[in-house]
This record gives sequence, C-alpha cells and structure tokens, in this order.
Amino acid sequence: MTDLPTFIAGLPKVELHVHHVGSASPRIVAELAARHEGRSPVPADPEALADYFAFRDFAHFIEVYLSVVDLIRDADDVWLLTHEVARELARQQVRYAELTVTPYSHVNRGIPAPAFCEAIEDARKRAEADFGIALRWCFDIPGEAGLPAAEQTLRIALDERPDGLISFGLGGPEIGVPRPQFKPWFDQARAAGLRSVPHAGETTGPETIWDALRELGAERIGHGISAVQDPALLTYLAERRIPLEISPTSNVRTRAVPSLDAHPLPRLVEAGVPVSINSDDPPMFGTTLDDEYAVAARLLRLGPDGVAALAREAVAAAFLAPAEQARITAEIDAYLVSAAR
Repeated sequence: MTDLPTFIAGLPKVELHVHHVGSASPRIVAELAARHEGRSPVPADPEALADYFAFRDFAHFIEVYLSVVDLIRDADDVWLLTHEVARELARQQVRYAELTVTPYSHVNRGIPAPAFCEAIEDARKRAEADFGIALRWCFDIPGEAGLPAAEQTLRIALDERPDGLISFGLGGPEIGVPRPQFKPWFDQARAAGLRSVPHAGETTGPETIWDALRELGAERIGHGISAVQDPALLTYLAERRIPLEISPTSNVRTRAVPSLDAHPLPRLVEAGVPVSINSDDPPMFGTTLDDEYAVAARLLRLGPDGVAALAREAVAAAFLAPAEQARITAEIDAYLVSAAR
C-alpha cells in the first residue's frame, strides 16, 4: 500500500462546497490585482497574499473576500478564473465539482448577467474538454446583501438558466442574517427544479440549521458544524441522510472553531450524520482538497479504506445522475484495489 498522502493525491474525488472566487489561486489573484493595480488593496505579489489572507475573524474574512471579488471586472476575468479553478481541482483528481457562484456580486459590479453566465458556461465546457472535470453551479445569495440580493439572484438563475446550474444557496455571514426571510426565494427556486443547499450552523447555533431545513427545504447543509450541540438535530440529519459539507481548515481560519483538534467532525460521524469533505475557499485558507482529506483522515483515524469511504460518501451526496455516481464510485473502488497491490 502506498503512503496515505500519496494515496489521497491519486484518489478520484468530488468537491461539493467550494466557492468560485474563493478558489482563485495566488497566481490568478496576483494577475488580476496587477491588471487593476492602483484600484485595489489586494497585493499583486503572490507571496504577499499569505499575509493578506490572515483573517482576524469571519467578518474580516468577508471583507477580504469581497476585495478579491472586486478584481473580477469583466467577462474575460470570469472566464480566466473559472478555467483556472477547474485546472486546480482536476490536478487533485476531482472528477466532478459543484462550485458556489455569486452572480449578484459580479452583476452589481457591472458585468451583465448574460455575459457572466456565458463566460462561466464557456469555461465549464472548455474545462471538461481540457481537464476531464465536470463542473456544475450553485447560484448563492450573499446573505449580507439582504432580500434585494435574493430577488436578483433568483431572477438571474431563472432568466439565464445556464446549463450547468443545479442548485440554489445562501452564503455570507450567518449572524444577523436569519434564514427564514429567504424562504419565498428558495420556494421559487425549488419549484423551478433547483436543489436547496444553504450555509447554516457554522458561526451560529443549531437553530440556524433547523431554519435551513424547515424554511428553506435544505437537502444539504453548508458547514452545519453546530449540529453537534443538538442531539435531536443529529438524529434528524442521520435518519434522513441529510449531508453536511465539512471544511475543517476553513472553520479554523474563520475562527468558527478554535483548532483542528477541537473540530466536531468526529462527533458528527460518530452520530451517523453523512458528511462530505471540502475545501471551501482553499487558497485563502492555505489549503487544498487533498489537505482536507488528510486532516479528516487524522481526525477520524482513517487509513486508505476509510478515506476511500469518505470519497464515496461525497459522491452519494452529489447532485449527479445515478449512472454518473456509479461510474465515479467504481473508479474509487478500482483505485483502492490498485493502490493495495
């Protein structure tokens, strides 16, 4: 058997919780900053970005994140970002990824909605041809922008309806942004066939997760780590097989948990809650999906069999057709057998 880091590096994977702009590599962020030098606080030096991405708390993370969003000024920037994110995911053997995209942020900065959607779609198709990775979109509401953002996000989703769009989400701060207020927009999105995947229970308590489930019809929960505080909620998630999208390093970097050793992932798994392992905003948090699998393996005390089981669980949680789920699962199984020889 190969060593565990090598095994993880070659393991076929899916990624279900990764943000479009938050996945921009230091090289791409620096390139975009150089294009707009003098009009942005973001450093144009890739090595300086590590200090720029040292977050004091979740509010500071949002502030820095939006400064990177400001670097995306036109459809060419959107295309470059999307194609490069796909390149990095494919390098980690990601076969399928659901990217969280926030069209409201880009349209409000002057990129027309049709041009934005055309750019991500063209980059998606090109990435599949270039790298063999399938990308799909979750259009999410930036919660800090309130109900006008919900209305505009829904209108873009339904009016443009890019082929890769499969789900509707809610991101940004949780504190001071109650989930129930977004119910009318989630109802319309779900009626139009989009799946519900809001963030909840990262920096707030279990009630936020209950609201996402009861009011927004959540089929998966972004983060959801505060579920460990409520035994009834753990039972509900486990019995109904509602997955949590777990990103350990992200939770530490945004100060949602004090350390990796204090992360509730082991308690969630012990309670029988389905989980997927994800990278969230990897370059901003100094991580990769491979790194997050290694963290999960340490926290859960897993060897290759257990790590492969985590990868299968993510496939099961993906909004993929059964035939595609079976294909990727078979690839994981075959890889596990070959790695054991």
